[in-house]
Amino acid sequence: MTAETERIVQPDLHALVAARFKQSTTVPEKFFKAEAERIAQACWAIARRFHQGGRLLAFGNGACATDAQHVSVEFVHPVIVGKRALPALALTNDSATLTGLMAGPETGKSFARQLKILARPRDIALGFSLSGNCMNVAIALQVARKMGLLTLGLTGNDGGVLKREDLDFCFVVPSHDPLVIQENHETLYHILWELVHIFFENEGLLQ
Repeated sequence: MTAETERIVQPDLHALVAARFKQSTTVPEKFFKAEAERIAQACWAIARRFHQGGRLLAFGNGACATDAQHVSVEFVHPVIVGKRALPALALTNDSATLTGLMAGPETGKSFARQLKILARPRDIALGFSLSGNCMNVAIALQVARKMGLLTLGLTGNDGGVLKREDLDFCFVVPSHDPLVIQENHETLYHILWELVHIFFENEGLLQ
């Protein structure tokens, strides 16, 4: 890279880093300030389901599949010593079953069909969609709601289809940037995990 090229590129890189850092600080500040009370309510509802013998069933497409796996392993294998393990499963983990379901005529119902077989009314369904418009996620949450599961949707943009569903909780990160949305989803489910364990440490609150 020549000195002249470096002078041209460097300010652009600085601007990009500055803009990215600004989004990574201002969006979560706005989101978590607005949603603090509902997040606490969601944590209590999740903790009660676990307390009653329920399980967390998480799902999402593409990059969101990794979030489903991430949140599941955190509950099953707590990274903080002394925290109890809680039952959780990412529906995206079984690639053979999932791709088998997607090879059929109803590809948009892959997660829903898994829930119909695996889920119980006291379970928790957690669906991820960065845009809010992933129909297989929306349909699965519809099915979960009808089955009596606690339903949570994590999305971004304007909330899309998930925002219009009759979910117990739908958290919409106010950003159109998929990276920022996913960053905030990760922080959110870490908070959910932590507060659920706080409720378990005060089990009288779960009666």
